[in-house]
Amino acid sequence: MKKIITICMFAFTMLLGMQSVTAQNNSEKVNAEAIEKTEALKKVVQFNSEQTDRVYLAIKEYTKVKMSSASKASVMKAKSNLERQMKTILTEEQYERYRTFAEE
Repeated sequence: MKKIITICMFAFTMLLGMQSVTAQNNSEKVNAEAIEKTEALKKVVQFNSEQTDRVYLAIKEYTKVKMSSASKASVMKAKSNLERQMKTILTEEQYERYRTFAEE
């Protein structure tokens, strides 16, 4: 009986460990994609280092929602939030370059 309980506890512990590994893996994917998109935008839009940090955080927030199993409404809300943030972060000229890049 003790062996069965021990085996069950071990199996339960392994399941909990797998969930945290999966969550960490998703976080790494979000960060990697946000960095990649920010760097691609930086080449086209040509923003400064302060803008780079703010753009990265905005893209990371959007990517997190997009990569989760969120509803279409949540993704659309996150996208409109991203657009609003980009409009406040970038100058008008930079925003136009961003829009052109985003449409491609």
